[in-house]
Amino acid sequence: MAVSKRRAVRTEAAPRAVGPYSQAIRRGDLLFSSGQIPLDPATGRLVEGPIEVQARRALDNLGAILVAGGSSFASVVKVSVFLTDLRDFAAVNTVYADYFPFDPPARSTIQVAALPLGASIEIEAIAEVP
Repeated sequence: MAVSKRRAVRTEAAPRAVGPYSQAIRRGDLLFSSGQIPLDPATGRLVEGPIEVQARRALDNLGAILVAGGSSFASVVKVSVFLTDLRDFAAVNTVYADYFPFDPPARSTIQVAALPLGASIEIEAIAEVP
């Protein structure tokens, strides 16, 4: 049995990592993304505005990484959403549903004390690579 190699995924369409980690790792037919906060990839700064705007930016960043890794939102099997305020849950769900309109993946949503760079939301995913 051949051992599948681990490969780092990088794209300029999503923000660079803000620490010593990869945007995603592909191993065989699975892609593991790092958490995406609402950073504008062009400026490297957090987007401002309501949680819906921030969630959309984090999901757009995640989408760019999925594509760079040979996958897509349709192939995501697990998502973890981290919020600094769980009262944003319903608003995030509204945006999230736009990205996963059919058979959404399994998901956890967790309230945390703080996120990198003062972000209000972070989203990570595991996806199949067809």
